[in-house]
Amino acid sequence: MTWLQAVILGLVQGLTEFLPISSSGHLRIVSEIFFGSDAGASFTAVTQLGTELAVLIYFARDIVRIITAWFRGVFNAEHRGDLDYRMGWYVIIGTIPVGILGFLFKDQIRTGARNLWLIATMLIVFALVIAAAEYYGRKTRPIESLTARDGIIMGSAQALALIPGVSRSGGTISAGLFLGLTREAAARYSFLLAIPAVLASGLFSLPDAFEPAGEGLNASGPQLLVATVIAFAVGYAAIAWLLRFVVDHSMYWFVGYRIALGVVVLALLATGVVSAT
Repeated sequence: MTWLQAVILGLVQGLTEFLPISSSGHLRIVSEIFFGSDAGASFTAVTQLGTELAVLIYFARDIVRIITAWFRGVFNAEHRGDLDYRMGWYVIIGTIPVGILGFLFKDQIRTGARNLWLIATMLIVFALVIAAAEYYGRKTRPIESLTARDGIIMGSAQALALIPGVSRSGGTISAGLFLGLTREAAARYSFLLAIPAVLASGLFSLPDAFEPAGEGLNASGPQLLVATVIAFAVGYAAIAWLLRFVVDHSMYWFVGYRIALGVVVLALLATGVVSAT
């Protein structure tokens, strides 16, 4: 991997991690179209540590409050009606599906799931899911109304994002909209839900990121660090932008983009311009 490639992929990761357009899918597509190779699933997972650090800083007060309330509620039943206490449990139970499936299918996620035919198809299919969620979702429930059932359903939707092209935020926000949550409430819980899953994935993949990836793009330690720092800076700005955007704008903007990108990638594959693997 060259330094220019590391910088570009760091920018792509930061720009796309929190938008419902699939950061892992974009890294795979950009790597193949512009660089003729794959940066690998481990590179994706490690650079996601940068964007998750952005979440930790952006939601620092919320996170401290939730952790404090959770521990207080665990040892004192009088505090278990607190939303922050319940939110702590919702994040925990919502993380279980992606943890189990990520462990069971880790080899497939790093190999067959990175096929561009699959990624392009998922971009289009889940664009329709997002559109349906936007159309049918009532968008009336605030985050205070979140329940354990919501956490399980949105956590299961997050697990679908193990397939590049689906989008973690797209899956969880869509599930939230189907459940009647407002866009902002679904997005906020989506960000909090991602923290343990993405941090665990990034740390788990850290050793593999330094292993030779065959004919793929191999990043050095300094290149990984730079890409991760760039992803952090850009990702922090993306969080603030998305939370403001979803208050007054629909998800249809992302639907159109996903379908257009998916069609372009399918056309490039069909004409042999790029390789699926």
